[in-house]
Amino acid sequence: MTKVNLAIFVSGSGTNCENIIKYFAGSERVRCALVVSNKADAYALVRAERLGVPTAVVGKPQLNDADFLMPLMRRYAVDFIVLAGFLPLVPNFLIDAYPRRIINIHPALLPKYGGKGMWGHHVHEAVKAAGETETGMTVHYVTPVCDSGDIIVQYRVALSPDDTPDDIAAKEHVLEMEHFPKVIEELLEKEFSK
Repeated sequence: MTKVNLAIFVSGSGTNCENIIKYFAGSERVRCALVVSNKADAYALVRAERLGVPTAVVGKPQLNDADFLMPLMRRYAVDFIVLAGFLPLVPNFLIDAYPRRIINIHPALLPKYGGKGMWGHHVHEAVKAAGETETGMTVHYVTPVCDSGDIIVQYRVALSPDDTPDDIAAKEHVLEMEHFPKVIEELLEKEFSK
């Protein structure tokens, strides 16, 4: 497998982003080449810069402008894109340019609790309100329809009736920290060792 250049797209604090960067630090096969955020104040950018990964802020106009975004992807020779808490919809031209090479992590067991407005705490509150006995994380391919791409893998965790939305979030986050980088690594090995 030749070295794969990974771009991580983020909107928030970046715990997953940092976890992924650290996981692949020193890897002979995967390089975290770029962290992209739609928010200039996303703490993920600070985390990435501290770990020596280049960053770019891409606002909504630039995100939807192929003449801006595609040269940025080429400049960093991006081979694969990971959405790690990235909230905007990915434009179709980017999905077309990276067929089945853009993945997303969702903090619930899709197809439940997905779609527009279902991110972060909104998801965990919905899980609590529904009285679910388990939750989990889903990694899926990105398509033009939000949270509807083929599911790659899901990991589950049991919930108790006493769990608050914060408790649910904490339990689900443990799964993300443990599994997400390994899932990325396995996908890259399959995709790029052909």
